[in-house]
Formats: sequence, C-alpha cells, structure tokens
Amino acid sequence: MIDSRVADLTVDEFKGLMREIVAETILEMLSDPDEGLELREDMKVKLQHSLAAIQAGGKTIPAQDVAEKLGLSW
Repeated sequence: MIDSRVADLTVDEFKGLMREIVAETILEMLSDPDEGLELREDMKVKLQHSLAAIQAGGKTIPAQDVAEKLGLSW
C-alpha cells in the first residue's frame, strides 16, 4: 500500500474518497446488527403469544404513547 496524504490528493480523488467514507458510514448506520442471527426459542414463543393475543382482540399501545411514557422524542 502506498502511503499518501490528503494534501497530495486531487480534488476529484478527495471527493471520491469522501463519497466512499460517507457511503460506508451510512451502510453501517442503517445495517441490521442482528441480521443472520436466529431468535431464541423462548423469544419465538413470546412473539407467538403476543401475536395470538392481538389476533384475539387484545389491546395494543401506539409507539408514540410508549415513547412519551419513556420520555423519548419520536
């Protein structure tokens, strides 16, 4: 690898480098850190019970209400 300094780059090379850095950062921020992982069996059961309760007419709480209760900005 050739050592170079930012000062040695052309404007176009610098722009290209910045585009790469921004693209990598956005991908890191938007990627799912749990992608590829499997749910534990106990969590699957909890989710199935939750879905069944909703289908049976159970009450849901809007995300906005939960955020407000926790003092979060939505």
